Amino acid sequence: MLDDVQHTRRDYQDRARLGTLHGGGTTRWPSLPTRLPHDRATLIRDARLVDPARTRRRVEGILREQYRTSPFWPEFADRLCPLLDLIGATDRTAEITQASTLLLRDLLGWRGRVVRSSDLPAGAGRTQRLVDLCRAVGASTYLCGTGGSRYIESERFVDAGLGLRQFVVPEDGVWAGARVLSAVHGLMVHGPRAVAKFDNRSTWDNWDKRSK
Repeated sequence: MLDDVQHTRRDYQDRARLGTLHGGGTTRWPSLPTRLPHDRATLIRDARLVDPARTRRRVEGILREQYRTSPFWPEFADRLCPLLDLIGATDRTAEITQASTLLLRDLLGWRGRVVRSSDLPAGAGRTQRLVDLCRAVGASTYLCGTGGSRYIESERFVDAGLGLRQFVVPEDGVWAGARVLSAVHGLMVHGPRAVAKFDNRSTWDNWDKRSK
């Protein structure tokens, strides 16, 4: 969890985009209205919710409106309750976004280790920070999204003996629309089991070929 870098407004750090269950229609943006105590210098871990109670009602309402007719909604709604309670219990935006990520992780049955970047030693500079974080967790390869590829200094990874692979989101199957929509959309359309089964080596190899 990268929690010790600057919070960016109008990004996906405190909001997500949801599609309609059967395609078409208007997308919705459940968001966590956030105040930055230190203005643009505020780190993600220091951002605060503006109105927790109102945010809780809005997030729950939008998710229900978009996906309540999905056969997978009841299970998701049950898992969602602790997250909604957390919104009402804390004003720390980072705690809520981290909890939402772990909710998705648990639905997909992934049991990997989760760490926060603020607990790890890392130098300054965008690329150097990532190199140091990879070293700190014993990683051999950094998986880079299309956004990060615009500023990554690949030679720093090479010098550190680390691999660098670009991930391009597929445009079909359970990943249709995933480049712009929250993972919740895929879960509600296809179900956790269908999404989870794509987490295997053969699928990764196919993704890797597409990105080259």
